[in-house]
Amino acid sequence: MKVVVISGSPRKNANTQIVMKYVYDYTKSKNQETKLINLSEGQIECYRGPDEEYNEATKTAANDIMDADVWLIGSPIYNSFFSSSLKNLFEYINYKKTAGKVAGMTILASGSIGFIDVQTSITQLLSYFRVITNPKAVFLTTDSVKENNMLDADAQNRLKEMVDETLEMGSKLR
Repeated sequence: MKVVVISGSPRKNANTQIVMKYVYDYTKSKNQETKLINLSEGQIECYRGPDEEYNEATKTAANDIMDADVWLIGSPIYNSFFSSSLKNLFEYINYKKTAGKVAGMTILASGSIGFIDVQTSITQLLSYFRVITNPKAVFLTTDSVKENNMLDADAQNRLKEMVDETLEMGSKLR
């Protein structure tokens, strides 16, 4: 089963990256066909339309997403919405190649409001792509990430549970 982990923050050294790197490492230990797309690396170009030519990193990321059976998406909350860089990435995805895939999500915020709104927005986006979404998203605040870039035990357990459940959903639907 092919899995793609998407770290949806454009910021260098962002807490979302720490969280999604943990998700990637855990997922990779369970499934070797796991790839990481880290939007903070700045290689994904701004979408300019379907007839434009894009760099190799952009084309590879889009193809990795369309080829994957399972998507594990992490996004920060910016201005009560998921990151614009994550939305930009999905502009490259062909909805005709995504029906029946499965997604799990992690949402990170500095406070404890807005999670359900962002979960709903991401779920609506994934619905357009006919992706089945694990309804049990992981909501984390930046307090879950400690100064040494480690997640607290509760956050680790909830992330593992989301990954395990999403992978199980993906294997059952294959």
